[in-house]
Amino acid sequence: MTTAQAVTLRTVSQLAPVRDDLIAVYSDVRAELLHLPNYAVAAFAERLDRHGSDHGWAAVLAYADNGEPVGYAYSNVVHSENRWWKRIAPAPAAQYTEQPTVALKELGVRVPWRKTGTSVRLHEALLAHHVAEPYVSLMVNPAAGEGKVQRLYESWGYRSIGTSQPTPDSPVLTAMVRRLPPGE
Repeated sequence: MTTAQAVTLRTVSQLAPVRDDLIAVYSDVRAELLHLPNYAVAAFAERLDRHGSDHGWAAVLAYADNGEPVGYAYSNVVHSENRWWKRIAPAPAAQYTEQPTVALKELGVRVPWRKTGTSVRLHEALLAHHVAEPYVSLMVNPAAGEGKVQRLYESWGYRSIGTSQPTPDSPVLTAMVRRLPPGE
């Protein structure tokens, strides 16, 4: 980890005030992938709008001292019948699906703020917003960062429970889960 650059975290539960900031950071973080249909800004904006209206939506954004958004994480709460669970193979264990679970939908940090602790700060601040749910689940592209991104989530206590391909344009993702708080 390199020296942490100063950031201020802001937690929100309404999409409208931060939508443009989320899209700006996403566009930068995923710049090399934007030519792919699943990663296109328009596809992200559509998902963001849908997720932003879902139950329990929350986001944490990181801002540099100059007010520039430099990172984000957002989630919502999913229930047993949510398509989040229905796209995972094999079917997830009932312990994860029988109660509301946090679904971490996106986490991204601009290059100058990577390896500074910003991503873990965003992650933990977002999870602190969700106090009633016993688990958090996420889906990660196992090829991202040549596997480094999945290994990072594993170091944070996540474990694989299957695979998912949310849309025909998306890669096959690894579905992961972690207890909240970790270690319980």
